[in-house]
Amino acid sequence: MAEEEQEVWKPKTELGRLVKQGKLTDIHEALNYEKELKEPEIIDHLVPNLDEEVILIGGSPGKGGGKRRTASKRTVRMHKSGRRFKSKAMVVIGNKNGLLGVGEGYADDTREAIDNARENAKLDLIEIRRGNGSWEDRGTQPNTIPFREEGKSGSVEVGIKPAPKGTGLAASEGIKKMLELSGVEDIWVQSRGNTRTRENLVKATFNAFKNMNKIKMPENAKESTGLIRGKV
Repeated sequence: MAEEEQEVWKPKTELGRLVKQGKLTDIHEALNYEKELKEPEIIDHLVPNLDEEVILIGGSPGKGGGKRRTASKRTVRMHKSGRRFKSKAMVVIGNKNGLLGVGEGYADDTREAIDNARENAKLDLIEIRRGNGSWEDRGTQPNTIPFREEGKSGSVEVGIKPAPKGTGLAASEGIKKMLELSGVEDIWVQSRGNTRTRENLVKATFNAFKNMNKIKMPENAKESTGLIRGKV
């Protein structure tokens, strides 16, 4: 039986063409390119083996009146012809070494919604700033984040704080897998608001990492905090 033909990527953007031609091979340069990353295939070429986790954002009644978490939740949009139902999914991707992305996707069925969420996560991939968590730990391997930051999504607010080596992931179960995919080994995470809404908890944490990237640090400050951009 003949093998199915694989779809050939035809770049539509300048950044995509540079990556396809092999003129740009570094993910850091791609993420900091002067024009926005708009093709998920760019990430597939530069970091092809990203790990992923489907966040269980939905729920259905379980046995005994409890709630069983599911990979998607149903959304309803009113239309002139009646109600339109869609499935919504959330996916987190990362390389466990300083790269993290979060995406949401909508579709008629769960599988397609997950696929869409995965592609959107690639388009929102960021580098995680990492450093050392205490003055005693001045090693070359970054194990935590360099300073405290906060993020918000809906009613949920999240604060992330550096932690000494050996602390581990002091966070709720809803975001531990996300932190593992980021490459952060030790961190304190505090959350406020309706944290049972898992998608807002994940997005608030991701926004905290994004806000951290917005702060520029002088070179002497980077040295004092042990800030290192890990090889990805």
